[in-house]
Amino acid sequence: MVTVGFHASHEQISPAQLLKDVQHAERAGFDAAMCSDHIEPWSARQGHSGFAWSWLGAALATTSLRFGVVTAPGQRYHPAIIAHASATLASMFPDRFWMAPGSGENMNEHVTGDAWPPKEVRQRRLEECVEVIRRLHRGEEVTHHGLVTVEQARIWDVPDSPPPLIAPAISVETARRSAAWADGLVTINQPADKLRDMLAAYRDNGGRGKAVLQVHLSWAPREQDAAAIALDQWRTNTFAPPVPWDLPTAGHFDGVSGHIGEEQVRTAVNVSASLEQHAEWLAGYADLGFDEIYLHFVGQEQAPFIDAFATDVLPQLRGSRAQARAQAPA
Repeated sequence: MVTVGFHASHEQISPAQLLKDVQHAERAGFDAAMCSDHIEPWSARQGHSGFAWSWLGAALATTSLRFGVVTAPGQRYHPAIIAHASATLASMFPDRFWMAPGSGENMNEHVTGDAWPPKEVRQRRLEECVEVIRRLHRGEEVTHHGLVTVEQARIWDVPDSPPPLIAPAISVETARRSAAWADGLVTINQPADKLRDMLAAYRDNGGRGKAVLQVHLSWAPREQDAAAIALDQWRTNTFAPPVPWDLPTAGHFDGVSGHIGEEQVRTAVNVSASLEQHAEWLAGYADLGFDEIYLHFVGQEQAPFIDAFATDVLPQLRGSRAQARAQAPA
């Protein structure tokens, strides 16, 4: 059965409220949760950006859910720090934590004052960081000189089972390249053909582990309200790379998105007042081969979404997958 999770958006909701929201999601029947690790929101209208690692400790301690986090070692974070933080969470909460180390976005990394490297350099830096993190998770003392520098680092409390390192990817090429090091793949909702190609590129090149999808969606009882929420909160997230990688602040994203209308927002967000339509979209993603689907309602008031989807969407999604397996030939 497909895992249906709740995406906790730190950029949009205060950490205290977001903790209540994820607890609500667990009570409602969501299976797991994931979150993003930002220091800057995508828009001043979103207006939040709590520290994900502090929040994860509280969320893991006050729920029984599994959690993942998308993060970026290499510039804002030294890889030894990410290895240390993730090892501690995995030690305290065995088999309940994974992370997705990516190459980063300038909006979060520019705070160091260091130059923002080209994508290829960032990708090689990430791969060095992954190797450093894995070695530290094994309890090794690590010295490394490359795009990152590590001197005699060691983690003394290492988990019995290191947390999986899931590769975040938006492109087919990144999915293909990530197969060499990742324990799984995570991406966002895109056209079905693109998602199918990404999964194939990852698997055909030896990629192992689970396939994870984060789905941006907007729902409200009235269609115009669902569209208005998406336009207000997510119009800054409709640009293709390299724009989302390279702009430095929420102000810049607000500046370039003033002309974005509803039609373009609908290319990035599944917008509908119909819960049946949302269930159909999500079932389609599951049928592509995704093992875990995390629902990101792009509004800031999560409770109505949680309750409506728990009642009318999650049972349909789980039922359709279970029925499909039961009918499959032996």
